[in-house]
Amino acid sequence: MHSLPSHVKILTVLAFILVVVATPIQSWASFILFFTLVIAVALVAKIPLPTLFKRALVEIPFILFAVLMPFFGNGERFQFGPFNLYREGAIAGLSIVAKGSLGVLSAVILSTTTTAREILRGLERLKLPLIMVQIASFMLRYVNVISDEMERMKIARESRGFEATGIKHWKILATSAAALFIRSYERGERVHLAMLSRGFDGALPQLERATVSSKTWVAALSIPLIALTGSLLIRLIG
Repeated sequence: MHSLPSHVKILTVLAFILVVVATPIQSWASFILFFTLVIAVALVAKIPLPTLFKRALVEIPFILFAVLMPFFGNGERFQFGPFNLYREGAIAGLSIVAKGSLGVLSAVILSTTTTAREILRGLERLKLPLIMVQIASFMLRYVNVISDEMERMKIARESRGFEATGIKHWKILATSAAALFIRSYERGERVHLAMLSRGFDGALPQLERATVSSKTWVAALSIPLIALTGSLLIRLIG
């Protein structure tokens, strides 16, 4: 899993997500199969399940939105304990939770088994517009620089006895944010000039690209293929 080419893994994840999205939520057996495949891939990649689910908590706001959907809508209603819910809203909410969770878990596996640099290289090989790849590359490269600058500014404020305790200190924090923006802009200008002085012509240097064997493609794409075949069989039998 970790040694597969990044563009192969990206295409595999996209194919799997397309299969998940195209499957009706009423086919519960299919979604059990999908979750089983995701867990199996995580175990093969030696990703601890607590780590996998912890990183997937980013979808909690969407789950909260989906939980509210059965309470609003129109059409047929049904009783669930003390609640009178809309059937269409409940189906839509369950669909968001199930499909969204599968998508997030797949993305977590991709990001855990692939470095950020390799993901960018994979997107480049998949012919994503070059300017978008460059923007993402510079953002990832300098986000730590900006974070360190923020930390130094925070330490400087605290060393002078400043501690934000309420609305009255928002003006100072806003001033600090403006100063951080100016420093970041100036640093970006210096970095750009340094790159131009070293022969940068608008394109990042290309490394030698290794060819991907058909065996690698078959091994990677077998996951969405199993998901698609299993889902179709379950729906036909059902």
